[in-house]
Amino acid sequence: MYVLSLPQYPRYRSDHGPGEAPCAQAAGGADGAHLPLHFRAGGDGCQHPHRPGFPAGLPGVPPVGVLSGDAGLHGVPAGLAEGRPYLYRPGVPGLYRQSHHPERRLPSGVGAAPPHRICGGGTDRHLVCGREAAAVKAIQAEDLCYTYEDGTVALDHITFAAEKGKVTGILGANGAGKSTLFLSLNGVLTPKSGKVVLGSQPVRYDKKGLLELRRRVGIVFQDPDDQLFSADVYRDVSFGGVNLGLPAEEVRRRVEDALERTGVSHLRDKPTHALSYGQKKRVAIAGVLVMEPEVLILDEPTAGLDPQGVSDIMKLLARLRDELGMTVLIATHDMDIVPLYCDYAYLLGGGKVLLEGTPEQLFADPAALRANHLRLPRIAHLMEVLREVDGLDADRSAATIGAARREILRMLKEENQ
Repeated sequence: MYVLSLPQYPRYRSDHGPGEAPCAQAAGGADGAHLPLHFRAGGDGCQHPHRPGFPAGLPGVPPVGVLSGDAGLHGVPAGLAEGRPYLYRPGVPGLYRQSHHPERRLPSGVGAAPPHRICGGGTDRHLVCGREAAAVKAIQAEDLCYTYEDGTVALDHITFAAEKGKVTGILGANGAGKSTLFLSLNGVLTPKSGKVVLGSQPVRYDKKGLLELRRRVGIVFQDPDDQLFSADVYRDVSFGGVNLGLPAEEVRRRVEDALERTGVSHLRDKPTHALSYGQKKRVAIAGVLVMEPEVLILDEPTAGLDPQGVSDIMKLLARLRDELGMTVLIATHDMDIVPLYCDYAYLLGGGKVLLEGTPEQLFADPAALRANHLRLPRIAHLMEVLREVDGLDADRSAATIGAARREILRMLKEENQ
């Protein structure tokens, strides 16, 4: 039997049992050459003290190189002629070398609440308009662990799933494990234990498996300068399609479509160094869309943008979900975008999943958010003030202007009766 219950409480992940050790060091491959340039020793992009430098003395993949000898070296397509220059590019396939849910507990003092989601037969199910419907998982992690070389546990038995055609938010403060999780989902980092499942198949970390993973799962880094290398926009966006070995006409079709969808068609001939920060973000997304991924992962997509830029980029992601059925994952600590655009969300802290649920469920526990250096969305905070300070029966889960308006009108109506 399947039960539909009201989303009242967040779903807590249980802590590890007594004596259960944190995950061990993740080697991340035999030579570490899969790490993007900005994670290596001396790279300018490393902004986190626990992100690894590149192991000394190991070969790696150069950011710029010349193909010689074995045409398959570093995954460069065999069709490229010897001596032809090529670029290393994070998140693009071919240029790297190589569920069950744990028990939940509710916050102390909260009575038993019916589960928001009932699992059966290995597939999560919801009741939609009175009918039973299977929730298809586009990508999921099962008991995933990763530890950096300095001993920092970045992922500590992470289990989560992103539903196909939905926007899933990964919330957490800096250092919570969001970026490490995303790099593991794209195969840039190889977990020491646990697994990533794409569709119904576990990811294989051999050359063929990683090429397939990066074709189907695109990643957009927080800083677009980590992904823009070509002299002009058109060549930069076309890079992934050319690397796939697609016919020239197909590359043109995909590039035109990606430029149009991201609203940067008018910038096709503009030098990438002359773009604004927001334009660079859109061009970076367009470059990934050319790959036609099933899953689009974005690390802090709104970072560094003005309010209009935040709205524009999030509306773009919502259109990709609605028009293409694309599965979108965003890592963010911008709480105001979560109730507007996320269908489901996970709260990470210390490399663990602490809570999961709809945005309304997560915002029902403001103490957990604040304990992890986050805040309520401003509208939800208003509801909290009305409830705690003014003594009104305000629904603390109302986190959008529309929901707050309905809640305030309801309270006014009840007061006048």
